[in-house]
Amino acid sequence: MNARQLEVFRAIMRDGSVTGAANTLAVSQPAVSKVLHHLESQLNYRLFERIGGRLVPTMEAQLLYDDADRVFREIESLKHLARTIGEHKIGLLRIGASPPITYSVLAQALVQFRAGHPTVKVHLHALPKKEITEQLVVGEIDLAVTLSTIQAPTVRSEILAPIPVMVVLREDDPLAALPEISPPDLLGRALISYGNHADVAPALNAAFEQFGQQREVSIQIGSSIGAVPLVSGGLGIGLVDGLVRWNSFAGLVARPFAPRVNMNVAISTNSARPLSRYYDPFLKSIRALL
Repeated sequence: MNARQLEVFRAIMRDGSVTGAANTLAVSQPAVSKVLHHLESQLNYRLFERIGGRLVPTMEAQLLYDDADRVFREIESLKHLARTIGEHKIGLLRIGASPPITYSVLAQALVQFRAGHPTVKVHLHALPKKEITEQLVVGEIDLAVTLSTIQAPTVRSEILAPIPVMVVLREDDPLAALPEISPPDLLGRALISYGNHADVAPALNAAFEQFGQQREVSIQIGSSIGAVPLVSGGLGIGLVDGLVRWNSFAGLVARPFAPRVNMNVAISTNSARPLSRYYDPFLKSIRALL
């Protein structure tokens, strides 16, 4: 039973005659009869009997009708959805974002994006960069926003803004009185920061080497947001990105790290897959914030 046969069968059941069904479907009576005959031939049983000049559904037709009507309504709903998508009234944007971006600028960017696209559904995946890269490559997300460019075949990245590394510490720490903090100020202090595998690590290590020091990380973190409970608990001083609003956490303050070291907010797409039509509006929203 194909969609056209389903439509004709449903119309005859609802209108009670071939003539009524033809009027409802705006086609000729012979056309309806031909479709019905072809359907009965495929099923190998009759759906209607003519009794007393009236078309009466058989038991088989009665058994089929409820499910046939449901399927037809689902097809109509699908057609409506397809038209709505074509008119850009509804859609889907799948975003992969690093946790620092998720907990800082992303919400505001989505507020601006949704103002112009209120019916677009958003699927947000807040994940480490490695997992984001995997999802982007296999097509499970449409775009990625990370704190460094993604290096992978077919992935195209654009740097949106430089983000300075900041020193995050408790507000009662003596170093909080300084306008900026350099490696000599951190001598002998436990550092909470990224490991040497991180993209920003070479620049941070070079900054310490300028002062004849080595960057010794006491507690290694994969994402800067993980530094919050550690610094608050007195386990060390954070050397992390400045994207997160550190001063919004009770008892914590952030000071610029000198010499300046930047991390780059980047947006990435997979050039081997079609670009989402919502990429440009989202890009405009997040670029405005950065």
